[in-house]
Amino acid sequence: MGRAAGITDAQLRDLPTYEGSAAFSPLEKLVLDYAREMTKTPVEVPDALFSELRKGFTDAQLVELTATIAWENYRARFDHAFGVEAQGFSEGAFCALPERSEGRVETH
Repeated sequence: MGRAAGITDAQLRDLPTYEGSAAFSPLEKLVLDYAREMTKTPVEVPDALFSELRKGFTDAQLVELTATIAWENYRARFDHAFGVEAQGFSEGAFCALPERSEGRVETH
């Protein structure tokens, strides 16, 4: 689905370190910052971040973006609580793993 929406292999590879990646536009980086802030507990989105998002999105678009991030966060937490594992739909596809403490990023 991501590839059909235009997500590139470089973006998938660089997702864990998106802040310094040339694969993401400044607006995409803001969206990723927003998603990260919305996923924290408690949710405390800085006013400055939301102000920057308002420059790139209409009110309706911000509502849709916020709802999408909230839904995915809900879904991930729901699945985790019930022990729902990956179903193998991306078998053989690119999968970026979290950065290790040694500063390396591993991929499958």
